[in-house]
Amino acid sequence: MKTRKILSLLLLFVAIPAVLLMGIVLFNDGKYQIISMIVVILACIPFFLSFEKRKPDAREILVIAVMSAISVAGRAAFAWVPAFKPVTAFTAITGFKLGPEAGFLTGAVSAIASNILFGQGPWTPFQMFTWGILGYIAGLLGKTKWMDTKIGLILYGIFAGVLFSFIMDIWTVMSYGGAFSWARYIAAAGTALPFTITYALSNVVFLLLLTKPIGDKLERIKKKYGIMQSNS
Repeated sequence: MKTRKILSLLLLFVAIPAVLLMGIVLFNDGKYQIISMIVVILACIPFFLSFEKRKPDAREILVIAVMSAISVAGRAAFAWVPAFKPVTAFTAITGFKLGPEAGFLTGAVSAIASNILFGQGPWTPFQMFTWGILGYIAGLLGKTKWMDTKIGLILYGIFAGVLFSFIMDIWTVMSYGGAFSWARYIAAAGTALPFTITYALSNVVFLLLLTKPIGDKLERIKKKYGIMQSNS
């Protein structure tokens, strides 16, 4: 168990960020399709490792696919409202109920799949990582009773909106010449402040509206089919 957790953390928080930096610094964002595929592959490994001694059956993989598809549909449905999107909410709910690894994979897949509609680009791998991290953190928080409260959901929604913006601002800065500058980062964060506030608000709204109905359905699926039990 401990070895698996360490390996998962290394893959998600060391290997994937290293791949993202390689894409910016070495390839100057020119190989973002390859980088995106590598991120997906690395995101899958902790998910499959989370089942330890048994293999996930088709139902378990299907649940992740369905949650990712719903997330994509939600992003498309609110395309007319800038920064007001339910992707983080669907990713977080998956993490709350099915575990950190499932949350990360759902976030990563949602990003690359929805960008088929919204446009792929060098920002895609960073979106995959960022939504994945939010799903992973949600999975960790889901192991506590804190996320069963409205205040917990509200605070997570605000935190997720701020973290999403801050991580994406890193890509914005480094995309200009492949180097990080605190001056440019502060400027980018200031410019993105309206986006950050709107996105945090949307997270709160969608989490309060969707966590119980979707979460209850995921719980029933877990109990009925005995899936994701190693993540409980």
